[in-house]
Amino acid sequence: MIALTVSLAVLVGVTLGLLGGGGSILTVPLLAYVAGMDAKEAIATSLLVVGVTSAVGAISHARAGRVQWRTGILFGLAGMVGAYAGGLLSRFIPGGILLLAFAAMMIATAVAMLRGRKNKAAAGDGSSMPVGKILIDGVVVGLVTGLVGAGGGFLVVPALALLGGLPMPIAVGTSLIVIAMKSFAGLGGYLSAVQIDWRLAAMVTGAAVVGSLIGGRLTSMVDPDVLRKGFGWFVLLMSSVILAQELHPVVGIAAAVLTLIAGGTTYACTRSAHCPLRRWRRVAAAPA
Repeated sequence: MIALTVSLAVLVGVTLGLLGGGGSILTVPLLAYVAGMDAKEAIATSLLVVGVTSAVGAISHARAGRVQWRTGILFGLAGMVGAYAGGLLSRFIPGGILLLAFAAMMIATAVAMLRGRKNKAAAGDGSSMPVGKILIDGVVVGLVTGLVGAGGGFLVVPALALLGGLPMPIAVGTSLIVIAMKSFAGLGGYLSAVQIDWRLAAMVTGAAVVGSLIGGRLTSMVDPDVLRKGFGWFVLLMSSVILAQELHPVVGIAAAVLTLIAGGTTYACTRSAHCPLRRWRRVAAAPA
């Protein structure tokens, strides 16, 4: 099981390298259901894996000038406060509840990925972003990260792009700094009450870092839109596994069946010129 966990961690790293986020979405179920960790140990270890991998990935972005340091540091410091508080609060919340909250985060992330982001480059560089907004948003995002070990790039990047007016490449690069900072802070909060297997954690982290470097090289070879949508459907299926484990198998099976039906219907619509869903989208997008 250790060998399988480490092997799958490489795939987690590849996903991080390709998508620039979402590592904890796969890391927590991997550690909980393959490595056999309890929920809180899995979340704590996930924070270590994501933090180290994000820090390594941020190096290349910083060298290329894709990091807005003022916004990133302020957001990261606020996120560290929220993440540390979330890690401390986690001791009062049952592990099953945390996993259900994580499943909810997976569903929200998958929906965001399937809808996609509006890649609009703003004229500003984020230097005029109000400090108050940076701090409040950073604390809220950090709190979510500390509690459930998720909500990295898929919360930070939109926040930086919408609130800070950062172009997407700079938002992604800046987010890696933020993710690393608050992941380590959340880990600190967990370590006050949770013991982790440092040997296994080091092996998984090393494998994820190697995978992230591979994923970074594969980015130019894969259609990012196809990858993003495919990963979104996969995350929805993974959330059904957690629902089956923590609620009831019937709930998980129902969620998986609905996901497969929705995914199949969406795929069929891409192959048909007369898809009702496409007409509904046009009607919904039409101005009132």
